[in-house]
Amino acid sequence: MASNVEFVEYVCEQIAPCGGVRYRKMFGDYMVYVNDKPLLLLCDNTVYAKQLEVLKDLLAVNAIGVPYDGAKPHYILDADDREQLQAVVNILEPLTALPKSRKKAKK
Repeated sequence: MASNVEFVEYVCEQIAPCGGVRYRKMFGDYMVYVNDKPLLLLCDNTVYAKQLEVLKDLLAVNAIGVPYDGAKPHYILDADDREQLQAVVNILEPLTALPKSRKKAKK
């Protein structure tokens, strides 16, 4: 079951003060970008953040889950907890690199 667009847009509204927010359909679900950096996964109407050391204290009580088969465990975030979502984004955004652009092969 994929996330519905209303849920994706709701999460994006929650983190809008953190920068330029957009989303893209990926993996059959969605990736949320802030300032063009991939920060949150939305799968089955659940918000996931990578399990990184910098988030350990902030998310110590959060559940851990796997967003899709073959993925590493991620923290599960409460989409209604605007304060926590924004805190996670504000921690991750400066630490996350912009994705490398893919150049199309010439024929």
